[in-house]
Amino acid sequence: MKADTKMEHTIRILIVEDDPDWIRSITTLLHQQPDLLVVGAATDAEEAVRLASSIEYDVVLMDVHLSDAGANGIHAALELRSIRPQSRAIMLTSQNDERTMTEAFTAGASYFLEKTRFRELASTIRSIHHHPEAMDALLKELSRLKREEQLQGLTAAEREVFELMEQGHTHAQIERRLFKAESTLKNQINKMLKKLGVRSGKEAVEKVRRNGLH
Repeated sequence: MKADTKMEHTIRILIVEDDPDWIRSITTLLHQQPDLLVVGAATDAEEAVRLASSIEYDVVLMDVHLSDAGANGIHAALELRSIRPQSRAIMLTSQNDERTMTEAFTAGASYFLEKTRFRELASTIRSIHHHPEAMDALLKELSRLKREEQLQGLTAAEREVFELMEQGHTHAQIERRLFKAESTLKNQINKMLKKLGVRSGKEAVEKVRRNGLH
């Protein structure tokens, strides 16, 4: 019973970082804490997605720059959030860049921490795990604002069509539901796609879901 109780209070951590030495160092640091347990580590986004689909974890420590390709850790964080929506993400970076920080929160990260402040990791992990309410409310509002920002150029009719597409309705179903002729609906969809900068309804829904992140 004691072992089970201990596990109930243990915060499980997934580390996503392309530097194996950093993974080892952070794992050693976190394992000095009785309530923190690293349950997995990945060195790239694809491995992280595979792990997230197969293990249980509470918090992911995600390096913003997983390779020379740019801030692809942000996109990985977004993918992991879709797999484990109840988990929390802490983005780690060597650069304090405002735009990157904004994109990290847009992707649903709960915290943004410079690697030089690694000694704050334990307390930060506990804070976002045990007291996520305030940050969740802020992230929800940020997501709403980003959605409205993307859809603000649509007319009321185009937005109505988009929202039905978002709900999974086919073109034929939308035609019947909105009493639109095929040519009228096709024209509205083409205008909507052009405004959103995408080529298909699927791309439009995915882009808005990702809060505009490419």
